[in-house]
Amino acid sequence: MTFNKLTPDEEAVIIHKATEYPFTGKFLNHKEKGVYVCRRCDSPLYRSDDKFESHCGWPSFDDEIPGAVKRMPDADGSRTEIVCANCGGHLGHVFTGEGFTTKNVRHCVNSLSLDFKKMEKAYFASGCFWGTEYHFMKAPGVISTTVGYMGGHTFAPTYKEVCTGTTGHVEVVEVVFDPEITSFENMLRLYYETHDFEQVGGQGPDIGEQYQSVVFYVNENQKQMVEKYIKILTDKGYKVATQLRPAPEFWEAEDYHQEYYDKKNGIPYCHAYRKIF
Repeated sequence: MTFNKLTPDEEAVIIHKATEYPFTGKFLNHKEKGVYVCRRCDSPLYRSDDKFESHCGWPSFDDEIPGAVKRMPDADGSRTEIVCANCGGHLGHVFTGEGFTTKNVRHCVNSLSLDFKKMEKAYFASGCFWGTEYHFMKAPGVISTTVGYMGGHTFAPTYKEVCTGTTGHVEVVEVVFDPEITSFENMLRLYYETHDFEQVGGQGPDIGEQYQSVVFYVNENQKQMVEKYIKILTDKGYKVATQLRPAPEFWEAEDYHQEYYDKKNGIPYCHAYRKIF
């Protein structure tokens, strides 16, 4: 494994588990949207959406990118250390039960352990979100994927509620990607090549409002790109059923739905790749 060159201060924290002085870190009051990565190996660790103000003197996060952070007993036996799951670099400590956010978790992280990358988001619905996520989470440049619900009228819907067909929600995958490595256009091409976008009101055997083919766009550039590809596909003779809607609030699905096929060591039953473009 190749590591980034560290300054003496960074090495003291990341390798030798020192702690930077409180209220001095460059990411303490950092507000940009993006992803915080390991300073040593560039592995994605935290999303900016999970950063919050705890007034403790160090950057605080109430969640991590799945699988990115490893917990272990601290040397003093009284706290839980957190390290980068990829390279083992020291990040800080994690605390629970403080009540800062609804997740009731605080990752207290040294700024010297982090670097930052801007990111972009896209929201795709193409039937059961298990299968949609399966393909996106393996695509180059994708930082993280999260399955959830969008487009309905119920506050914080559950899977059981969505399955009744009365909430108006669609099963969606939030895709966070690095625009320096890939693009929304690449994500859109993969989207169309991994589901039956001509099917109306479902995907394969999954029939219902929640399984519609929908792209929820977050800006005008995404909207225009989807319109461009709908025309390309229409010119090829396809009857495109994909709906194009502005992105409303995204509600994260229950934990057991996240990265479902990786947990089950399976493959999607209704999402298969086929080259179109």
